[in-house]
Amino acid sequence: MFMGEYQHSIDSKGRVSIPAKFREELGERFVTTKGLDKSLFVYPMEEWQRLSQKLRSLPFTRADARAFARFFFSGAIECELDKQGRVLLPQLLREHAKINKDVIIIGVSTRVEIWAKEVWEEYSLQAASDYEDIAEKMVDLDL
Repeated sequence: MFMGEYQHSIDSKGRVSIPAKFREELGERFVTTKGLDKSLFVYPMEEWQRLSQKLRSLPFTRADARAFARFFFSGAIECELDKQGRVLLPQLLREHAKINKDVIIIGVSTRVEIWAKEVWEEYSLQAASDYEDIAEKMVDLDL
C-alpha cells in the first residue's frame, strides 16, 4: 500500500526521483497518467490493468463515460525507472499538473500521485478545512 508524502524536484530533463519506499511496489514498469485535481496518477501495472478493465466496462453510449476514458487513456504512458530511481515525466503531463520544479509525491493506497508543490499546498489547505465535513458525510467509516 502506498502512503506518505515526499518532496522532490524535477531536473532539467524532466525527470523526478521516485521515493525508494514506492519503487518496489511500483515495479519495473508502471503507468503514469493525467490525474484529477491537477495531479498525475501513477499505477503499478496490476492496478492499471484492474482500473482499465473497469473503465472498459463503462457504457460507451454515455458521453461522460467516453469523455473520461479519452482524457484518462490519452494522457497515459508506460514508464520505467532509470538506474537512479528517476522517471521521465513528458511535457504534456507536466503541463497538465502545472509542474515546473518542485513536486510533492504522495502515496494514496493503490496509487502514487505527483503534484506541483504550489498546487498541492493550495489543495491541502482547502481539503484540511473540509476534512471533518467530508468525514461526517461518509457512511460506515470507523476511524
